[in-house]
Amino acid sequence: MGTATTAGGETILVVDDDRKIVELVTLYLQKEGFRVVQAFDGNTALDLARAEHPALAILDLMLPGVNGLVICKTLQVEAQTPVIMLTARSTEEDRMRGLDIGADDYVVKPFSPRELVSRVRAVLRRVRRVAEASTGGTLTFGPLWIDTGRHEATVAGRAIELTPTEFRLLLAFARAPGHVFSRQQLLDRAFDEAFEGFERNIDVHIMNLRRKLALPTDGPTIKTVYGVGYRFEAGG
Repeated sequence: MGTATTAGGETILVVDDDRKIVELVTLYLQKEGFRVVQAFDGNTALDLARAEHPALAILDLMLPGVNGLVICKTLQVEAQTPVIMLTARSTEEDRMRGLDIGADDYVVKPFSPRELVSRVRAVLRRVRRVAEASTGGTLTFGPLWIDTGRHEATVAGRAIELTPTEFRLLLAFARAPGHVFSRQQLLDRAFDEAFEGFERNIDVHIMNLRRKLALPTDGPTIKTVYGVGYRFEAGG
């Protein structure tokens, strides 16, 4: 069963089957002015997300009922809700699974509640900054069309389902074709600040972006510049 705690501000959904963790995270979020809704299993988490429309969700990977990966994917499809995965697993495969289905960040237990709150603020800033910067208009590169106002991309008329993080990276590339970006520069352009480990996650997001776009060989492409970073080429 889920609960709600009020403190004004944006609503954050916190989901973990460990009630002590949920209460600790709730306490720190409330101190920073957030309103928190709590769930301790997957089914309740989905019900709360649909009823409360949170600005962001913090999800444990392993949950009773529906697991965190399924919830994350559902939130991306239904509402594009930003997600921070919270888990005891720390392998690269687990991190890639979470990022692949749309998580914006990944925090491994045990963690610092203060750092988690900082990550929450950073993700929310990213979302707001992109929304404010997207005043409408279309960027076109051959078969690739990017609608900056609607946060949508198409390839040869085919709609591409991108996570908020993937769209932000694509937009950063498209606004500076031919420029070589280091991973840190991509973090600076597409996000607000980097945390330990997140720079490596850029590689995963770009790999997913390339796979989803599936651009023709003579079209625009995101190229790896070995030892430096990445470059977006507009193509012929």
